[in-house]
Amino acid sequence: MRRLLPTLLLACAIGASASAPTVMPLAAADVPALLQPPAHGERIVMLWALDCAYCEASMQALATLQRAHPAEIELVTVATDSIALRTRIAARLAAAGLPGYPARAYAEATPEQLNFLIDPEWGGETPRTLVIRADGTRIAVSGALTGAQLQQIAPP
Repeated sequence: MRRLLPTLLLACAIGASASAPTVMPLAAADVPALLQPPAHGERIVMLWALDCAYCEASMQALATLQRAHPAEIELVTVATDSIALRTRIAARLAAAGLPGYPARAYAEATPEQLNFLIDPEWGGETPRTLVIRADGTRIAVSGALTGAQLQQIAPP
């Protein structure tokens, strides 16, 4: 039994880490690539924070929308929290059922600079959804997403 317990604990740890998303840093130099229009369809950048009460529901709604249109929508989550909180961010994404999406977190000492680079019209409130279409058009929505807003975001 003493030999079996460490093996079981290791297996549980490996299983848990396999389902946790990899959170990559987002620095100012990375923003232009993030905002580049996709070759086709649309990229949805979901900006959220660990202390945001409405973010999880919006992320889950966007994930559902992406799963309904996998060839047309690329979903990227960006935590406005420091990359130093990577473990907590990954755990929150995994708990929300979002382990398979690209995940980023702020890696700058001045988050306001990243906010401005991502969207000069944005005041930093979360959740913030930014839709970038292949034709270069953009839609930005602050706050919890409504059904009407999700229809507006959905590909034509």
